[in-house]
Amino acid sequence: MASPIEGPHRGRPRAPAPDGRRPAAPARGRGRLPMPVLALLVAVFLTGCAATTGSTAGESSPTAAAPTAVAPTVTAPWAAGAPGNTVAGDGAPGTGTPGAEGTTRSRTGPGAHPDTPAPLGGLGPRTLALIPGDTRQVVVVTGRGRDANRSEAVLYRRTVSGWEAGAAWPARNALNGWTDHHLAGDLRSPIGVFTLSDAGGLLPDPGTLLPYDESPGFSIDGTGFMGEPLAGSFDYVVAIDYNRVPGTSPLDGTRPLGADRGGGIWLHVDHDGPTQGCVSLEEGHMRQLLLALDPGQHPVIVMGDAGSLSR
Repeated sequence: MASPIEGPHRGRPRAPAPDGRRPAAPARGRGRLPMPVLALLVAVFLTGCAATTGSTAGESSPTAAAPTAVAPTVTAPWAAGAPGNTVAGDGAPGTGTPGAEGTTRSRTGPGAHPDTPAPLGGLGPRTLALIPGDTRQVVVVTGRGRDANRSEAVLYRRTVSGWEAGAAWPARNALNGWTDHHLAGDLRSPIGVFTLSDAGGLLPDPGTLLPYDESPGFSIDGTGFMGEPLAGSFDYVVAIDYNRVPGTSPLDGTRPLGADRGGGIWLHVDHDGPTQGCVSLEEGHMRQLLLALDPGQHPVIVMGDAGSLSR
C-alpha cells in the first residue's frame, strides 16, 4: 500500500624497517680490502636502498618489490566485502573506489539497501533509507524549491558498478510546490518515496512492461492555471502509488488513506503549466520513461524539493 513513507582508511601497513645495524667495520690495515669483505658491504648498501624507495604513502603499488607485513583488518557489517553485500564500484555517482577513504554507504534503516551508494541524486540518508532493497530503478524528481512548481527528473539504474544516471529531463509539479502531508485541493505535490506499478493513457500502449490501461477515460479538456490547453495531458500516464491500490488502473478511485488525502497523483504529459499535484514530463520523455520502466526492477519515484530530499 503506497503512502508517503516517513520513513578505514586502509593504508598499506608499513613494512618492518630493515635492520639498520652495520656489520662490524673491518680492522684498519694497509692495502685494499679483501674481495669477500667488499662484496658484503655492497650488498648491505643495496638492501638499504630497496627499503627506502617505492610507492608514496597512500598510493597503490602492485609491483613493489619489498615484502610488507599485513595487519588484520576489522570490517564493519555494512562495509565493502562484508558477507551478503555487493560493492558499488568506480564510476558510481558520488562514490569512490570500494573500500577507499571517504566512500559513503547507506547503513541500516526501514527498507534500506545496505550497499546503496550515497549520494544518489542529492538524496540524504533518511530519504535513501526509504528506497526498498530490491529496487533497481529510481526516478528522482527534484523541485527547485519548497514553493516552486519547476523541477527536474532523472532516471537512475542500478548496475554492478553502482547507480547510473540517465539524462536530466525538465519537469513540473504542483502550482504551490511540495508538502510532507498532502491534502486534497492544497495544490501541492506529495514528498516521499512511492512505487510505480501501473500505467495507462488515451494513446495505445507504446510497449511498456508495466500493466497498461488504454482507455477513453484519460480524455481531458479545458485549460490549466496559465490558460494552457489541457488536451493530451493524459495521453501517457504512470500512476504514482500515493493513496491508491497498486495493481489497478490509474483511473481506479480507491483511496486507502481517505478522500481528504487526495489521490490520482500521476506522472503524465506536460501541458506547459503547473499541475494540481502530479509530475509532468514532455511527451517524448514520458514515452522514454514508459519504455524504460520494468516491474522486475521494482521501480520507485523519489520526489520533493531539493531541501526535503537531502534529509
